[in-house]
Amino acid sequence: MAIYIDPPLWPAHGTHFSHLISDTSLAELHAFAAAAGIPDRAFDGDHYDVAEARYGALVAAGAVPVEGRVLVRKLIASGLRIPARRRSSSLKLPLLTRWNAVLPGHDALFLDLLDRWGEEHRKYHGRTHLLTVLEALDLLTEPAYPPRTVLLAAWFHDAVYRGIAGQDEEDSARLAEDRLAHAGLPAAEVDEVARLVRMTADHRPETGDAAAALLSDADLSVLGGTPAAYARYLAAVRQDFAHIGDDDFAAGRAAVVRQLLQLDPLFHTPRGRDLWLEPARRNLQAELG
Repeated sequence: MAIYIDPPLWPAHGTHFSHLISDTSLAELHAFAAAAGIPDRAFDGDHYDVAEARYGALVAAGAVPVEGRVLVRKLIASGLRIPARRRSSSLKLPLLTRWNAVLPGHDALFLDLLDRWGEEHRKYHGRTHLLTVLEALDLLTEPAYPPRTVLLAAWFHDAVYRGIAGQDEEDSARLAEDRLAHAGLPAAEVDEVARLVRMTADHRPETGDAAAALLSDADLSVLGGTPAAYARYLAAVRQDFAHIGDDDFAAGRAAVVRQLLQLDPLFHTPRGRDLWLEPARRNLQAELG
């Protein structure tokens, strides 16, 4: 029975953070955090995020310092760990790594986008979806790398999400124009990112538009998942629209599915068609049925 803390290595808000866990129970963890004056908002499902300035005091209060990998092993062994794919907030480190590969030195913009993708009302359109799109872009372009404008468009394509089709994409594009211009990107790149974000409103890239084809295919790659993965996608989408009654949701969703089935092509890159077209059609037709 112990409280553990790893080194402060996670950068955010102008400092670095450690993770504080218990190897026994959340009750023990909460009691230790309360005694140490750590606010409730620092709790993230199975651990507390604590600023570097608190590290020494927490060790002095009894937290056992361990390496990050040791802390993770102890959390897993305790049975308290929440798997990454079930909690979007746990994706912050892999998303930070990807962000630094595309636009390093812009931590404030990363944190703004991370907060947007982590908004409480998002169930499907959250950080897991963002990471899935970025991973799909990797698959579509390997062994090369996706263009920077396509990657940035992925980061911004649902940055504003209120469940209003068309308006969300327009607001996300305008956000991209504002934030990326402020970040100092060339105007041509800013315009291209915004153009690609707007394209995701209907997923109908023009013939020969390779960048738009990449983003469209990556965004729709969830349609080509296994039946179990597709069922999880549907459940999350239903949660996104929990404020809508069952009959209205079923009618609206059926219209969306018919629209997707009418897209010809549904996937625009040869690699996307190879990876996702057949299972996507099966999944959509089964849902409609």
